[in-house]
Parts: sequence; structure tokens; C-alpha cells
Amino acid sequence: MNVWIAIGVTALGCYVVKLVGLLVPAGVLERPLVRRLAALLPVALLAALTAQQAFADGRVLVLDAKAAGLAAAAVALVLRAPFLVVVAAAVAVTAGVRAMTG
Repeated sequence: MNVWIAIGVTALGCYVVKLVGLLVPAGVLERPLVRRLAALLPVALLAALTAQQAFADGRVLVLDAKAAGLAAAAVALVLRAPFLVVVAAAVAVTAGVRAMTG
């Protein structure tokens, strides 16, 4: 029964968060600081999720093939490569490191 309580609380929480977003006055949303934060928030969240997926295994810091692939993608981005080349570089380096390590 605890799972259903958690599902219900989560659903209610999501509804409340969306409702609060709709109740914010338009004047608050037009402030330059709020607009800038709203534009940067998705980038920060994506960076945090990427770092967590690439460098963490539970509560342990891990430097493995995923980290090497991410580094290759970062180099490709610095060199201003097209998106598909960035993805291909990350995939190739990750697969290569995994093949070399076992």
C-alpha cells in the first residue's frame, strides 16, 4: 500500500507545482532576472544529469568509458564539429575504451 501512497503524493505534488506556475503573476515572469534564470535552468539541469550519469555509480565517483566518451564529445564541441560528429566521436571513444578494458 505504501507504493500507492507514494504515487498519489507524487501526482498531487506535480499538480500543485503546475498550479503554482499558472498562478504566478505575469509581471513577475517579465522581470529580466527571472527570464535569464528561466533560460539557464534547462542547461544547468541537463549538465547536472549528464555529469551524474557519466561520473557516478551510486555514491561512488567513477572514471570509466562513459567519462572518456564525454571528454571526446567535449573536444569535438570545442572544435565546433556538427552534432552528429560529436555523437559519433563519443560513441566511438566509449566503445573503444570498453573494448580495450575488457
